[in-house]
Amino acid sequence: MDIIVTASHTSWAWGNVMRDIAGGAGSTRRDFVRAGGMLAAGLSVTPLLGACASLRGSRIDFNVEEATIVDFQVAMHAGRLDSESLVRIYLRRIQVIDRSGPMLRSVQEINPDAIPIARALDGERRARGPRGLLHGIPVLLKDNIATADKMETTAGALALLGARPREDSTIAQKLRQAGAVILGKASMSEWAYFKSTPGSSGWSARSGQARNPYALNRTPCGSSSGSAIAVAANLVAVALGTETDGSIICPSGVNGVVGIKPTVGLTSRAGVIPISATQDTVGSFGRTVADAAAVLGALVGVDPRDAATQASAGQSRPDYTQFLDPNGLRGARIGVPRDEYFGYSPKADAVANQAIDVLRDRGAVVIDPVKIPNFDRVALTAAEIIVLLYEFKAGVNAYLAGLAPGGPVRTLDDIIEFNKRSAGDNLPFFGQELLVRAQAKGGLGEAEYLEALEKCRRLAGREGFDVVMGEHRLDALVAPTTTPAWPVDLVNGDQFRGSSAKSAALVGYPLISVPAGSTMGLPVGITFMGRAWSEPTLVKLAYAFEQATKARRPPQYLATSP
Repeated sequence: MDIIVTASHTSWAWGNVMRDIAGGAGSTRRDFVRAGGMLAAGLSVTPLLGACASLRGSRIDFNVEEATIVDFQVAMHAGRLDSESLVRIYLRRIQVIDRSGPMLRSVQEINPDAIPIARALDGERRARGPRGLLHGIPVLLKDNIATADKMETTAGALALLGARPREDSTIAQKLRQAGAVILGKASMSEWAYFKSTPGSSGWSARSGQARNPYALNRTPCGSSSGSAIAVAANLVAVALGTETDGSIICPSGVNGVVGIKPTVGLTSRAGVIPISATQDTVGSFGRTVADAAAVLGALVGVDPRDAATQASAGQSRPDYTQFLDPNGLRGARIGVPRDEYFGYSPKADAVANQAIDVLRDRGAVVIDPVKIPNFDRVALTAAEIIVLLYEFKAGVNAYLAGLAPGGPVRTLDDIIEFNKRSAGDNLPFFGQELLVRAQAKGGLGEAEYLEALEKCRRLAGREGFDVVMGEHRLDALVAPTTTPAWPVDLVNGDQFRGSSAKSAALVGYPLISVPAGSTMGLPVGITFMGRAWSEPTLVKLAYAFEQATKARRPPQYLATSP
């Protein structure tokens, strides 16, 4: 039997969820109760599967296409779905779409305990009620986020197969505490795209070349490529990625999903294979702002294992869905930095300019153009690479030293030698120049490193981004996220032309990329940029834009763009 879920039906069902929790078993789960505000804020909980939830007599037939976390929670409360069935549905989709068919190569590894974990969470739901919005929801982790279970954590590198973490990353712990099911590990650009110049986004020695679901011959961008692909293709509702400079927002933009790159220190990096102690951050992907925001709230908090999180005390929020406001653009002051943030892609500019018209129409005060002082992309990138080389060496060696004994590699130099010994598997298309350059650097007390770090923070932040935000009293800046996806090229490497990540990357500020339109069937996103700890404002702006445009379209898995 097919059950058609209309807007009124779903709202009624969610109202019953809220009443039951408020009055009974789940009354202590306050973050779940807050989700009622998502409906009040105008969050659509329909359609499930376009217009209906198709059951056909079995929970395993529930159609997950474009369904949201709230859709799943409503269905679970009504008994039309459970977590174990949802996991099985996603596993079936991964087999059909990711491992065969279009062969996206976005899911690197499945958690062999995912079904038992989901079954146990279903039992807990029946006995005690749900822990919160993420109870029973499958989540994929980028393969650089450590889990002390039966899965590997390798950053896409064969050198780290068998390198066992002593404990979960803090982020994995927080997801388990929230009741999420860690479904598996997503593929990624090997070593988070910090291995060679040039390189190919979405390629790793473990997974091969991942594919963009909108045009299979085009890049998924990176380095959090698999996480974005899997969410775009409805292989999972939400996933985690990491960003140093563009690795969440670029794959969000070209794969037609929402990506939140948080302020550095808002989410812990403990147990995450690093590039940079000053730029790395863990963030979330969803097909909607609401889903990405719901996951973000589960990740935040001060962590004694990561000193950078101390700065987030009093700044984080356990629930970012409270900032979902369909009228959130009204009165907001938004700047448009034309110099170097536009102009590298006429197609992306056209979509962004239409988006800026929407911002005005929805009541935002748009200051166009504004200029970020001292923004010289080439000069800043030159200083940034010095910082990253030093921090990568220090961070990777520290991560390896903390692993359980008996692993295949213990230092960055071991990794370089491992790759040389099996170059056909590890270096078939490109080299490992960045690993070698990092290995040649000294410690973090070197004058070269300290001068480059100070230059990045001063020019990009205090004398750059901060100046333009204060001068015009801005809530955010907005620009194209990046170009439409370019063809994969394993000869010459990525045709990367520009992005909206640079200033925020250098000073650790937050970004949210949201689908804004498409060109020739390829998604284009826009990025909202803000100062440190401005995630509530960015969520509000991004959500209001999303609700005004509904720009996301599901992928069609075309062999190439039209």
